[in-house]
Parts: sequence; C-alpha cells; structure tokens
Amino acid sequence: MPSPERVQPATLVDYVWRVVLRLGFRLARAWWHLRRPRHEGALVAIYVGRALLLVKSSYRAEWNLPGGSVRPGETPDAAAQREMEEEIGLPSHPLRPAGSVCGIWDGRRDRVHFFELHLDCMPELRLDNREIVAARLASPEELHGIALTEPVAAYLRKDLCC
Repeated sequence: MPSPERVQPATLVDYVWRVVLRLGFRLARAWWHLRRPRHEGALVAIYVGRALLLVKSSYRAEWNLPGGSVRPGETPDAAAQREMEEEIGLPSHPLRPAGSVCGIWDGRRDRVHFFELHLDCMPELRLDNREIVAARLASPEELHGIALTEPVAAYLRKDLCC
C-alpha cells in the first residue's frame, strides 16, 4: 500500500530533536521501571476503507496509532483530538469510543483509551518530522507482519477491558 504522505528531508534541527527525544524516552523508561507510575493515554485508530493508519515515532522501533498522554483534567476524547492535531495535523473529527486496555508497558501501569475514526479517503497529513517521522496505511493482512506497540496489538486482538 502506498505511503499516505511525502517524505520530507530532515533538517539539522529535526535530527537534534530526534536525538533528544530518543535519549529522553530511554531515561524516562528507566525511571518508570523503578517507580512504576500510573499513566493514562488515548490512541486513535484511523481507518481509510479497511486500511489502518499507523505512525512511526523517532524514539520507538514499533509502529503506533496517533495519540499520547491524557493531561490532568483532560478527557480521553479531548486528548485524542489534541494528539491527532499535534502528531499528524488532522483537525477535530467526531471519534467513536472503542474501549480501553490496561497493562504494564515501558515500565508504567498504563490505561489506554481507544477511539475510532472511519474515513472514505486519505486526508493530507502534516508530520512534524521530529517526534513523528513516518506514516503508513496497512491492510488487515499486512498488520500481522508489522512490529506494533503492545497497546495497539491488544486493541487489534480486541483484548479490551479494564
């Protein structure tokens, strides 16, 4: 399946941001393994037809869904909307709640809320080229061969409950 966005060459500033994010994530994971903090996140499964939009961050080996942390006082839906705009430049859309999953990932006791968005055609994406460095559409058949984050794998297995 073709890439949904054009690859932009990284600038020196982009490379510096990527290094900072990669090192910061490694340090944070080490801290989380020691402290086991609670964390709440929100991810959005964006379907274009039957294909699922995946994003690649600069600091993880696995592909993920657009999303991130729920801030204090923020609802999971609001966090999902904010993260979609920040990570891929997709403005607010009505999202359908799709369940939650709990687990210990990256050393944190995590609760991840999932939302779904179904689109007829691929929207124009704006990746920051620092945190999010790639995006792709994956057919249901392709998903089995792609390295995914543990919460995304749980979502796809429909291991939703907590």
